[in-house]
Amino acid sequence: MTRLVTWLARATAVLGGLVLCALIVLTTLSIIGRSLNKLFHTGIAQSAFGGLSNWAINAGVGEINGSYELLEAGVAFAIFAFFPVCQLYSGHATVDVFTSALPPRGLAALRAFWEIVLAATIVFLTFRLADGMMRYVNNGETTLFLQFPVWWSYAASVVAATVASITAVYCACARIAEVALGRAVMPSDQIGE
Repeated sequence: MTRLVTWLARATAVLGGLVLCALIVLTTLSIIGRSLNKLFHTGIAQSAFGGLSNWAINAGVGEINGSYELLEAGVAFAIFAFFPVCQLYSGHATVDVFTSALPPRGLAALRAFWEIVLAATIVFLTFRLADGMMRYVNNGETTLFLQFPVWWSYAASVVAATVASITAVYCACARIAEVALGRAVMPSDQIGE
């Protein structure tokens, strides 16, 4: 089970990273296009570049239509795509000021408790996200510029959130097992190890 959950978490994170890289390229190209369009519309560019400015404007050099819509959908997916690997390797922020003095068994019990709370929260968010997706499926709402159904971005996020839920439940069970067995069950807290 550990191997499957680890593979799912890493695969989802890689996919989220690829989406994020694509969004960076898209945003960069859109900003460059918008800046060039503004430049070509200036009087200085019209007189200095003449035909080139008019050609670029007529060719459609400018902001990429719908880039905000794609950015919004892609970032939402990427956030949910990074949850599983963060959860699996205990990458969430922790404050150890008060817990560092606890004995190992007490610390393990506290970690198990918070894993259970986090798993319940992630599962709840996944169900709410799926419910929101179904509302958009039923009402047929589309995005303003690209006219793709809004539920598509929700569906991508639901898939990533489902992997996050599976990982969170696995981690909670593993932390409970650690308390019961008195030994480590979870993968190393370091991704590279």
